[in-house]
Amino acid sequence: MEIKVRQLTTCEVASDGGAISLGFEDLAGNPAAVSVSLNQVGALIMTLPGLLEAALKARYGDQSLRYAYPLASWAIEQATDTTQRIITLQTEDGFKVRFSIPKAEQSLLGEALTQPMPEMSVRPNQRLGP
Repeated sequence: MEIKVRQLTTCEVASDGGAISLGFEDLAGNPAAVSVSLNQVGALIMTLPGLLEAALKARYGDQSLRYAYPLASWAIEQATDTTQRIITLQTEDGFKVRFSIPKAEQSLLGEALTQPMPEMSVRPNQRLGP
């Protein structure tokens, strides 16, 4: 079943924390909601940024486009695993994302942030996976 969404109306967490619910209004104005289990929320969150960028590139036909959020604040904290730190990046409207960074990557990231950048450049880090 395909439902076309006119607008999101609510976003809630189940009282037991086992799911999230996204409320919306369909094109005819009817309210509806989709519930996603806690186990699947992570997969959904990991999928959406890639879909957003793919849609942006398809709409404008420009593979160099990026969907970027303006950074308002950041924080670094020690993870329970002492070989890792957690970096939190946050926008002014409260959107935040956290990454765990292994010790070796911390130094590389710090160095990359202090180096002058050419006018048009991408500084990829090739490490993938856990």
